[in-house]
Amino acid sequence: MTAVRAVVTDIEGTTTPLAFVHEVLFPYARKRLANFVDQHGDEPEVAEQLAAARELAGLPAASREETVALLLQWMDEDRKAGPLKELQGRIWRQGYEEGVLKGEVYADAAHLLKQWRAAGLRLFVYSSGSEEAQRLIFGCSDKGDLATFFEGFFDTRIGNKLESTSYAAIAKTVALDAGEILFLSDHPGEIAAARKAGMQVVRIDRERSPDSWNEDENGPVAGSFSGVAARFLPA
Repeated sequence: MTAVRAVVTDIEGTTTPLAFVHEVLFPYARKRLANFVDQHGDEPEVAEQLAAARELAGLPAASREETVALLLQWMDEDRKAGPLKELQGRIWRQGYEEGVLKGEVYADAAHLLKQWRAAGLRLFVYSSGSEEAQRLIFGCSDKGDLATFFEGFFDTRIGNKLESTSYAAIAKTVALDAGEILFLSDHPGEIAAARKAGMQVVRIDRERSPDSWNEDENGPVAGSFSGVAARFLPA
């Protein structure tokens, strides 16, 4: 087995509880979206995202109110749309800066990310959330500032998380062979795509006991980062 030189981790369900994303972050942004657009819609960077949302929906002439309704619909559908993710990130930033939001990170993930970084491993994030949202959830976490552990953050601008070409693009960007990278995620489809690209993979299943380890059709499955460290990486 090729030695692991870098770890790329998903966030939702992997480093962070699903409940935090779906029951805290999403409702927070949904409640504040219309007011945020009213206050900041004329700012160039926000206006650019609103226009991008209209273009993506094929509604270039939609009003501001119709655009907000579209974005709310996408939220309800959990649509992985770039403009929506960028606007959500901006709304969350206000919450983090005001101390209302604090990113939840599993204790085992925080502990081992710190150890892996100290051991010389390169660490990256790949999530459907915007790069800014990723930095916030780790930088303003309940375990302290973890954002400094990561060398880079990838969102869907690098590609769809279910496409193997996205993982090949990440490997190319970080200048490593895909086989030198370990990808961690709770999503079987993402694991399959990363494995197809040549990465080493472990699916994290938080419903299992923390130290559990077994194999399925897509490769190893661990109950936590502790299970990964015991077999793949320096703990």
